[in-house]
Amino acid sequence: MDVRRRPSKALRPAPKEPSSVPEPTGAKASDALPLPLYFTNALFFTLFFSVAYYLLLRWRDKIRNSVPLHVVTFSELAAILSLIASFIYLLGFFGIDFVQSFIARASNEAWDLVDEEEGEDHRHRLMDCSPSMADHIIPAVSSAEDEEIVDLVVKGTIPSYALEEQLGDCKRAVRIRREALQRITRRSLQGLPLDGFDYGSILKQCCEMPVGYVQIPVGVAGPLLLDSFEYIVPMATTEGCIVASTNRGFKGIYASGGATSTILRDGMTRAPVVRFPSASRACHLKFFLDNPSNFQTLADEFNKSSNFARLQGVQCSIAGKNLYMRFSCTTGDAMGMNMVSKGVENVLAYLRNEYPDMDIISISGNFCSDKKPAAINWIEGRGKSAVCEAVIKEEVLKKVFRTSVATLVELNMLKNLAGSAVAGALGGFNAHASNIVSAIFIATGQDPAQNVESSHCITMMEAVNDGKDLHISVTMPSIEVGTIGGGTQLASQSACLDLLGVKGASKELAGANSRLLAKIVAGSVLAGELSLMAAIASGQLVQSHMKYNRSTKVGS
Repeated sequence: MDVRRRPSKALRPAPKEPSSVPEPTGAKASDALPLPLYFTNALFFTLFFSVAYYLLLRWRDKIRNSVPLHVVTFSELAAILSLIASFIYLLGFFGIDFVQSFIARASNEAWDLVDEEEGEDHRHRLMDCSPSMADHIIPAVSSAEDEEIVDLVVKGTIPSYALEEQLGDCKRAVRIRREALQRITRRSLQGLPLDGFDYGSILKQCCEMPVGYVQIPVGVAGPLLLDSFEYIVPMATTEGCIVASTNRGFKGIYASGGATSTILRDGMTRAPVVRFPSASRACHLKFFLDNPSNFQTLADEFNKSSNFARLQGVQCSIAGKNLYMRFSCTTGDAMGMNMVSKGVENVLAYLRNEYPDMDIISISGNFCSDKKPAAINWIEGRGKSAVCEAVIKEEVLKKVFRTSVATLVELNMLKNLAGSAVAGALGGFNAHASNIVSAIFIATGQDPAQNVESSHCITMMEAVNDGKDLHISVTMPSIEVGTIGGGTQLASQSACLDLLGVKGASKELAGANSRLLAKIVAGSVLAGELSLMAAIASGQLVQSHMKYNRSTKVGS
């Protein structure tokens, strides 16, 4: 019996992708010439076709004059040698990649045929690797027992999602799941980190069936001088210029005396949809909910499941015999989606007794509206509604931002206001609020998907103090943040919240930390808007992105 092992698909050499960037290792025919690559190619192309044409002309003349072809002159001999040399160069430069890719494809097809003939038992065996190939098997299981469990996961005997519960060891479960995934997919997870993460902290809370974690760099900008306090703001992003640009905005705001902010509203929403046999019955419930005398009864039912959830109001909308009820409530320092959902379930149970013909269709009917652009969030707000403003002095605009008041005011009107209106924007009357919101959200453990409505922002600019200074403000009606729960409890995100001084629940006033975080987000957006608009006005945008956001590294 043949006991030799063959590589799985994940470990077989992949067909080489064509690239415009020369390989960092491995010599080619052109490497011997200290000339630019395009010049070397052109030289040998020209040489090959020139000498070929010359030889054809000489051989034609010999045939006409009955001169033997093997009798060559010195010039003809040089031409033949040049033809051979240029042919070898062109074959070496352009032929090797083709031959290698052809061999790789043929090898993979051969292994596929062997797989089909020998059956499924051999599909997930790994070859006896050379050191370079063994590097791709990361991580390997650590014991024979783990190897057996991997085989059971591969065969489907043990569900992958049940590993943590059955093993009682989160990291071991991740390691086994990861190895099983590599064997099933025949794809390597090299480069996806495994060690250095507390997988127990996300169990049944943040992520299911983990196989590793993704690294996102965190930069800091600041200080942000906001309401007479200074903050160093962590930002997690993979886009160049974002942190640097926001930092420049902070510098300009600080030099001008700082920014001020206000929380206008604080209320998370959830909107169930219910159906009645008739539209009139749906309207009857709407009138009941709209009646102020019934509010306290609803609030008592809503608030009984939480010490922090407090019902603020109910907004109703009718669509035929369907009724949408948008409940709004305070949620302390939590972002509050689970809190408000529990309160809504309490109210629905109470209403079901009063309206037995009511059919509950969904706890969320999209009238909330969560993680989707919606006019109701833009108009009514969701989460924290904040406004932040600053007056930037004329000398600061010239020295730090290299622009003027009049230029920025005109640009803001034409770009952020008129341009967004022409585009039919919904809450997008700004330059790039989403960049700053996303970076802070990821760093502090917020739900990144709620960037959709949290980035709703209108940026306003106008000349003040006899036209010498610039008044800039951002109004953001639906910043959805929390300082407890969800991803805020993870070590990295918790450290970033601690850096801002808003970690956990406020001991002095419920909700104070989450409201302060919303203010910091608004202040950071203000700085980002100011800096980017100034860069556009002064023509610095493209140059800065070419410097900071263009990678020149060649992947290995």
